Amino acid sequence: MRSTSNPAFRNLPRGNVGYGQYGPNTGFNQPEGGFPGYAQAPTDRGDDRPMTVDDVVVKTGMSLGLALVIGAITAIWAQTQLTVNAAGKVTGMSGGLLGALIGGLLVGLVLSLIISFGQKASGPLTLAYSAAEGVFLGALSGVFEFFMPGIALQALLGTAGVFVAMLVVYKTGAIKVTPKLTKWIIGAVAGVVILMLMNLVLGLFGVNMGLRDGGTLAIVFSLVVIGIAAFCFLLDFDMADKMIREGLPAKWAWYAAFGLMTTLVWLYLEILRLLSYLNSD
Repeated sequence: MRSTSNPAFRNLPRGNVGYGQYGPNTGFNQPEGGFPGYAQAPTDRGDDRPMTVDDVVVKTGMSLGLALVIGAITAIWAQTQLTVNAAGKVTGMSGGLLGALIGGLLVGLVLSLIISFGQKASGPLTLAYSAAEGVFLGALSGVFEFFMPGIALQALLGTAGVFVAMLVVYKTGAIKVTPKLTKWIIGAVAGVVILMLMNLVLGLFGVNMGLRDGGTLAIVFSLVVIGIAAFCFLLDFDMADKMIREGLPAKWAWYAAFGLMTTLVWLYLEILRLLSYLNSD
């Protein structure tokens, strides 16, 4: 299996040879019908059957749907938790909102580490991660919405648009996921992460690198990050495809769903940030 920038898809177990009797499964970019000489996939829906693209779609849909519902509820609630003075200026936020922001962020981070490095193909863990991100992103989006009405919907539409566009690019083969492209994307992800960490650390000492201050450089940097996140979808689709073809058990669809969710969360955050720059006075 190729390496990927998404830690959720690294060091996956190889497909069980016992699944060879079923033949290759249909992936995101594979024709239907299997290959000559192989039997069709069994109709038994037991836990040990090989995963299919439908499994990945359903599990990803469940995870994304949960995050959206919780996020929407949290965003509406968050706007009632801001303290506004007589002049209409926000002077603070409630402890509950602060707890939702910090708690959702930390719980999501811990769960992502457990799933990624523990290689946990678990529905409950993936759904818990999605719920935590829904709380965090919903609380953050609610605050942004208070100052810039409509920005959250714009970020959602932008994220959906990028996701669909990259899925079409992958399925049509317009961009092939080659070892060279994979290395380039991994290097680009590592590069922006290092720059973000440097910006954070130096910011603590009063040094402004200009990457997150809303200026021209910050806008360009956000556009670059969005582009890299978009290309990460190609690696996510490709790794899910490999998992399907290698006949991993159906439960690993939850792992694929988690990988796609991490990229979606990253992309949404970056688009939200970019829109805040463009909408600021």
